[in-house]
Amino acid sequence: MPENAGYAEIAAHYRQQIQDGTLRPGDAMPSLTQVREHFGVAQTTANRAYRALKMEGLTLAKPGVGTVVAGPISNNIASRVALHATTGKALGGGETSQILEIGTTGADELVAPRLDVAPGTPVHVRRRLVSRGGVPVHISSSYYPAYVIAVTPELTHPVSTGGSRELAAERLGVGQDHVLEEVTSRFALEAEKAALGLTAGDVIVTQIVRTVILEDGRVVEVAVKVTGGSTILRWSTSLKAQS
Repeated sequence: MPENAGYAEIAAHYRQQIQDGTLRPGDAMPSLTQVREHFGVAQTTANRAYRALKMEGLTLAKPGVGTVVAGPISNNIASRVALHATTGKALGGGETSQILEIGTTGADELVAPRLDVAPGTPVHVRRRLVSRGGVPVHISSSYYPAYVIAVTPELTHPVSTGGSRELAAERLGVGQDHVLEEVTSRFALEAEKAALGLTAGDVIVTQIVRTVILEDGRVVEVAVKVTGGSTILRWSTSLKAQS
């Protein structure tokens, strides 16, 4: 690497090491001071390079350690549906799920229209922290209408079902058709910062709202996922089995 390298060149250097396995999931990245001294750049340049790696999902902040290499990118929801059909599990390799909260809440202005209920209508919520290789990755809050809880009472207990929406769809006797995903950015709440190990004062996170729709048009789940990074996207993915 040349002296006085720009942030893009520094990011590319570490990106290559992550991709070729020189730096493996869970490995600690060099400190920003080490990066600054090694490449002969200002602190702002080192910060910008590390920010780029984080935005690409290649690194994560780990409390007490610093910046570490992230595990493999989480499967998207269609891949998770296929994974559950094959293995009975919806989480990818190295991923674990810790249940933070289970109970009944009034549907807020985000959830209510997606479940097609009036604001304040009681809905069931399951809130989980998903980690990969022991590093917190995202917080996911799943909201279910009454007809889903009626056939899947397991969702009211603090145990993992291995694939709640798949179980509900099976009990209802209707397959999953598609999922609408809406991705926006916002400031993290204090509870989210604490759970994800984010230490900065104002932290921008990505909020992904997934509305899973069955073949008969009913909504089986609205899931709100909060993770690091920021972007704005919206798309729909078919969940039907491919022939």
